[in-house]
Amino acid sequence: MTMRLADHLLIVPIVLPLVTGALLLLFDERRHILKATIGTLSTLVLAGVAIALLLMTNDGAGPASAAYLLGDWPAPFGIVLVLDRLSAMMLVTSSLLGVAALLFALARWHKSGPHFHSLFQFLLMGLSGAFLTGDLFNLFVFFEVMLAASYALLLHGSGAVRVRAGLHYIAINLVASFLFLIGVSLIYSVTGTLNMADLAGRIAGLSPDHRGLLEAGTAILGIAFLVKAGMWPLCFWLPGAYAAAAAPVAAVFAVLSKVGVYAVFRLSPLLLGVGAGSSAGLPDRVLLVGGLATVAFGMIGVLASQALARLAAFSVIVSSGTLLAAAGMADVATTAGALFYLVSSTFTIGALFLLVELVERTRDPAAQVLAVTSEVYGDDEGEEVAEVGIAIPATLAILGTCFALCGILVAGLPPFSGFVGKFALLSAVVGAGDDGEIRPASWAFLTLVILSGLFAMVAMIRAGIHIFWAPAEAIVPRVRVIEFAPVALLLGLCAAMTVGAGPLMRYATATAEALHAPAAYIDSVRNTARVTAGDPR
Repeated sequence: MTMRLADHLLIVPIVLPLVTGALLLLFDERRHILKATIGTLSTLVLAGVAIALLLMTNDGAGPASAAYLLGDWPAPFGIVLVLDRLSAMMLVTSSLLGVAALLFALARWHKSGPHFHSLFQFLLMGLSGAFLTGDLFNLFVFFEVMLAASYALLLHGSGAVRVRAGLHYIAINLVASFLFLIGVSLIYSVTGTLNMADLAGRIAGLSPDHRGLLEAGTAILGIAFLVKAGMWPLCFWLPGAYAAAAAPVAAVFAVLSKVGVYAVFRLSPLLLGVGAGSSAGLPDRVLLVGGLATVAFGMIGVLASQALARLAAFSVIVSSGTLLAAAGMADVATTAGALFYLVSSTFTIGALFLLVELVERTRDPAAQVLAVTSEVYGDDEGEEVAEVGIAIPATLAILGTCFALCGILVAGLPPFSGFVGKFALLSAVVGAGDDGEIRPASWAFLTLVILSGLFAMVAMIRAGIHIFWAPAEAIVPRVRVIEFAPVALLLGLCAAMTVGAGPLMRYATATAEALHAPAAYIDSVRNTARVTAGDPR
């Protein structure tokens, strides 16, 4: 078999940021403009490649799943990359979020510490590899590349708060990585393979003597994924770490927790689906109960948060809990709604993290103290003069509009994509029963998702009143266009998802069907032919 140049496009999302990150290490840190230009161009090209790969998977004339044999070694003996609708969707999500975060960082954050652009490219490489790999051990490798870059990015900008949160973050994720290795080792000891497609075929035929060890390995592996996804009670590290990170870093971190969610959606039906024999459906109840508990914990944290950064961080937990509970439903329609919600919530929370820094510039600590003092003790000096028709500065008007849109999206109010995702998710959950009756778990899911939206709306309105409506003195922050543009980009993507909800939901449904019936994924790995070298003469 000979390969066209286009067939190698699948490896570009890994090679491009790897080469760019290594190249940027060669330039002096004082050459900010050159490094920023190279890093931005690479990230834009990565986004274009990701979109091209998504269009390839959605092309009815071609296969919905394709494999790439690294080193031309046949599966399951060699490393294999697999592109399907889910991996393409996650690539587009992470690359577009990366573009927005990097553009925001160009205003000032990329100069606040060494090797920002290289670390950012390595983070994108780890994300791309995690979404594309078809092998459990290489999933671990790309997880570590991603986490190693995230450790340094979390500490970017220094400060005691970031150092404390960063060390906590590093310690927790090192433990999770250790559990990841243990789980992978146990699975390999009983199956003799770590290729995901090959594992799906071998698990059903395992003897009862080996099945207990397999289930122990998958449980330990699941704990590692759930730590990274932020499921309660394993999410105690997340609010402090995400709130302490620099704004562009926190924005791109919005997709990091989704890597653990991606692994759950990928591996749960593939390895423990209907073809897994007696192990089928093993994690479903844990995911459902744990996801619901995570939503409850996250929405209480959202309502209790006084700082906007912590509010955004707890919104990540609510989003992860909703997705994990949906994965526990193990239903095609529920999974489709969850995938739409995953993309929308990632863009929304990313925009909110970027907006937090801009909004915080409107606050004057001295004015806040004065306002509280006046409210408590009163201020009778002089009569109040009513001011009518005061013009709102353009900067505050734009910030207020963006903040209101973020509030609508986080709360899931109509007509935007947050509402579309939650409506698709909840309608699927309500209709999931075979006998037409709504199960108690569905009622719990319905109640918590609606309450989480209510709590988010109350928290965002409260924050908006304190920031834009009732400050003691109006402060107009200095905001550059390059800082507004990324927020507008992410909110514009959410608006585009609303307009194109029909085609996107059809894509999400096809993705969910492929996840729950992974025969095409397995066949694409097993039947990929090796490349035949031409005659050198």
